[in-house]
Amino acid sequence: MSMVNLQGYKVDRIDFVNLMENNTKITLGNKYSYNVQYAKDANMARGQFDIEVHDKENPEKFKIRVVVVGIFSYLEGTKKELVHAETFKAIFPYAKALVTTVTANCSIQPIMIPNIDIDNQQIYRFDKNPEE
Repeated sequence: MSMVNLQGYKVDRIDFVNLMENNTKITLGNKYSYNVQYAKDANMARGQFDIEVHDKENPEKFKIRVVVVGIFSYLEGTKKELVHAETFKAIFPYAKALVTTVTANCSIQPIMIPNIDIDNQQIYRFDKNPEE
């Protein structure tokens, strides 16, 4: 058994706006967030990945936003920073494939989200109840 295991996932949200004229050149930008919440009395976590890809000049005319939630189990004693990184690695491919699939099925060039190297990102940890 690996340290972190995906138990299941669901798509909470898909927003897609494409009001661009045909053959309009767009410059894509993206922003994302990933948050993990931990069960109090179990080695379970909920990870939520939220990504938006948009036209930098006209985000109101072209954007896609996807929110994917995963439920994970992890081995007791695993550091939360490791759980955070490993759950991200497990859920990211689902969000990436969803963005590509939705855009490909809308008669536009499929959008491929670039890989995100979570291991070299700063992970900010906020414990709501540090004494627990």
